[in-house]
Amino acid sequence: MAQKHPCRSCLVGVYSCHGKDKKTGKWQCACCWFTFQSFIFLLTLWWIYVCWAAYNDRDDFNTKVFSILSSITGMYVDWFLVVLIVTSVLVIYCCLLLIFALIQVALKEPLNMHWIHKVLLFLAVVIVAAGVVGLCLQWMEEWGTALLSLQVTAPFLQLGGVAALSLLGWFVFQRFFMAKRTVSRVFILLAYLIVVAAVFLSPLVITSPCLLEIRELPPKPALIGHRGTPTLAPENTMMSFRKSMECKVAAFESDILLSWDGVPFLMHDDSLKRTTNVLEKFPERARNGSSTFSWKELQSLNAGAWYLENDPFQTVSSFSKLDREEAINQSIPSLSDLLNLAKKQNTSVIFDLKKLSPGHPYELSYTQRTVETILNSSIPQRLVLWLVNKDRDKLVAIPPGFQKIFADKEAMRVGGGDRLNIRHSFLSGQEIQNLTRSNVTVNMWVVNERWLFSLLWCSGVSSVTTNSCHRLRDMQRPIWHLAPDTYRAIWITVDCFFLLVILGLFLLQRRRFGNNRGGRAEHKNGFVNLLTGEMDTFL
Repeated sequence: MAQKHPCRSCLVGVYSCHGKDKKTGKWQCACCWFTFQSFIFLLTLWWIYVCWAAYNDRDDFNTKVFSILSSITGMYVDWFLVVLIVTSVLVIYCCLLLIFALIQVALKEPLNMHWIHKVLLFLAVVIVAAGVVGLCLQWMEEWGTALLSLQVTAPFLQLGGVAALSLLGWFVFQRFFMAKRTVSRVFILLAYLIVVAAVFLSPLVITSPCLLEIRELPPKPALIGHRGTPTLAPENTMMSFRKSMECKVAAFESDILLSWDGVPFLMHDDSLKRTTNVLEKFPERARNGSSTFSWKELQSLNAGAWYLENDPFQTVSSFSKLDREEAINQSIPSLSDLLNLAKKQNTSVIFDLKKLSPGHPYELSYTQRTVETILNSSIPQRLVLWLVNKDRDKLVAIPPGFQKIFADKEAMRVGGGDRLNIRHSFLSGQEIQNLTRSNVTVNMWVVNERWLFSLLWCSGVSSVTTNSCHRLRDMQRPIWHLAPDTYRAIWITVDCFFLLVILGLFLLQRRRFGNNRGGRAEHKNGFVNLLTGEMDTFL
């Protein structure tokens, strides 16, 4: 028996350390493992796609995880980056393993997967399952973002799927012609053709707001600075809001809490641990709510050093020396500070009143003190975008000059409003278009990635709240948009080309196995060559 070439032995050994096995049961078991391996590859590919879509909300994810683990670790970690790295490693491993399996098939070697690979594949399933469970329990709304992303990626995924399926035809047809039983051949061919038909014809059901004529493209949405510009400065600081002015934002967005002595200030979290040095200044009170501190105590905290230390958006390396010096000296601003800046710049403000700590002395007058602070600042009332809360607002008369903005369609309908502020995944493109036709101003939050901004642009939203106004400011048009007729022509052309590729691969494999009829090595491996009459029937 001829000795294998060292390269061939190496390629085979990476996937399997077993020799050839002629037992049918073992061969069927190997095929089951190959099927399982292919499924895991697709599973990890799907999971990294979900992670890619969720990247738009990575800051929200990191904040949620910090709030859960802060009592254990006490430090900020970019957990989303950790998840992304682990997922990428899984995808690369499963992809390489699948490539080596296909090499085994091409070399006509048995698919006897090494037990180490089997263990690692089960580990991949456990990791992805844990991620799915975590997403369902703590971040359910992110599934909507993943589904929404398909309106941007589906046309390109379809083209990639067509190419991949066509090239995979080489291996499928090889197994087809090597199959011993007619039933096996029918199953292989029928399964492949069903998948091919589904992928090739999927554009019939693909819809996207970006499939439109250029003359139908809506105006570019205005930008609202989410806590300022957190990608370029510590969130909810005056530096952050000044940075957002460089993007010519239409409004400043922030979160309001009330200090223990009744001063409205800017803070998103219930705790001060993530965005200040409260652990150093007040270690014994670090776990207390943000609103349990007096305004004097809050002013003594540093609200910028954490940003330079943790670099939550991986942007600190681009800071100038002056930016670093300014960031490290930031403090917690009061609502009055923000209103004075907005009045000076003639910029609107929109803010969310966060829940106060239990037993707060100003709990019942929370809204009243906020409204008084706004009125005392002398900011034009038309610049105040007031988020309506029926339970909170009934405690005080809201000035008629405030622009009321609602958090859901039903509340807007009942309140007779025409402004909507809603999460980016809570409305479909068609719903957005219907609302804008009814002269409803739609703002969607939080939009950080170009693909999502492009999708909402094509849908016709009026504005978006963003952490990354500097990335969206310079966009002159969506990242892609196509006329429906142009997309249809591309789809039909690509499908026809790859159908010819599939037919060519089938004929090549038919000729290859036809020339080896009555062959030698195939019989030794437990396979038979093409049965000529039946294959002619298939053709």
